[in-house]
Amino acid sequence: MKRYLPFILLFLSPFAFGQSPIDVDKEFAFAAQQYALMLKSHPDTTKFPQSTKPDGSPDDRTSDWWCSGFFGGSLWHIYEHTKAPVWKAAAQKWTMAVAKEQYNTGTHDLGFMLYCPFGNGYRLTKNATYPPILLTGAKSLSTRFDPKVGVIKSWNKFQNYNYPVIIDNMMNLEFLFWAAKTSGNKEFYNLSVTHADNTIKNHYRPDYSSYHVVCYNPDGTVAARKTAQGYADNSAWARGQAWGLYGFTVMYRETKDKKYLDQARHIADFYLNHPNLPADKIPYWDFNAPNIPNEERDASAGAITSSALFELSTYGGPSAKTYYQAAVKMLESLSSPAYKANLGENNNFILKHSVGHKPQKSEVDTPIVYADYYYLEALLRYDTLRRKAKS
Repeated sequence: MKRYLPFILLFLSPFAFGQSPIDVDKEFAFAAQQYALMLKSHPDTTKFPQSTKPDGSPDDRTSDWWCSGFFGGSLWHIYEHTKAPVWKAAAQKWTMAVAKEQYNTGTHDLGFMLYCPFGNGYRLTKNATYPPILLTGAKSLSTRFDPKVGVIKSWNKFQNYNYPVIIDNMMNLEFLFWAAKTSGNKEFYNLSVTHADNTIKNHYRPDYSSYHVVCYNPDGTVAARKTAQGYADNSAWARGQAWGLYGFTVMYRETKDKKYLDQARHIADFYLNHPNLPADKIPYWDFNAPNIPNEERDASAGAITSSALFELSTYGGPSAKTYYQAAVKMLESLSSPAYKANLGENNNFILKHSVGHKPQKSEVDTPIVYADYYYLEALLRYDTLRRKAKS
């Protein structure tokens, strides 16, 4: 969530300009045009932009859907870059539209739902209305942590298992770290660390690829390792690898524990060195999908990974330049006509070609709202790094 990346190292300067600069102003101008059309087509704040249906019509969701916070978060990204009051007003409107989810104890996704809009909004405006909502939401999220199991429960049930945990859950820990700092409640911090440690222990293979779903017994032992959205239980679902990379980068930022930095670097190396990663560095929806190269790409995984790698590159190490250059390449690819929509098309989403849940034939090769969110975040991080390198 942070835009100011605190360890902009001097060695960044020699390679920060080694690739053709992305025109951030141009990309945000386009995003503003698209999202102005999106706002016009969505006057009702109970219908949240999500994706496109197979017939080409807009696919909208309600506030209890796990992606409901991304639209408001993207509006805050546009406001952050443009400073235009119209975007602040729109972001505030769509942020408050998810406020009631602060009481939702039936989902692990409150980081996405609440912290993306309210967290960005508070960071940018210090609106005193936002922290109480966020802290209530953090308490709701923490009810899904069972200390006997040692992880935050994801879905209420998966197949025949009653305690499934998905790698995506790493993305909610940033929210809990904010809550710990803001409230002084150390328990938010402690359960985040415990969740991350058990995720390293149980979710990762020797090559640092991740399972999607780990199902736990009541005593914290592993009952099964599965997939829901990936190709197979033992495959490397692309967006899952991105969630883990981003999540462990955040873990290092918030704890300064080197084991999390090491984990993030290992995940990045698995991702970037995989023989099935295409030259434009936007992955297929699963690294082990059976019909590569005739498989769909996942722009959302590329956007999440780009944003994560920009931050990871600021923490030094021999691969920092590699991470930065890969992040820029991903961002360049996403900003090209291959992935970026034409104005007024794509149901007014910015990016094309994401994959939500191919095994269920849901959101396959479509725009998806979180791809736009992390793309805009990656643009902001890229812009921050370039400005720091120049200064």
